[in-house]
Amino acid sequence: MSLTRTFDNIIQYFSGAIARIFGPSDDAYPLTGVQPFTGEPSRAHRGEDW
Repeated sequence: MSLTRTFDNIIQYFSGAIARIFGPSDDAYPLTGVQPFTGEPSRAHRGEDW
């Protein structure tokens, strides 16, 4: 492998990493917001026993 090809590969590696860091987000998380409480509180532990 020649020196110029190695140098090109290093530049492509770092430029790809920089583009991924500073590029737009590709997360596909759903927009959920606040979820309502649907369970029942535990009877063994109550907050009023302080």
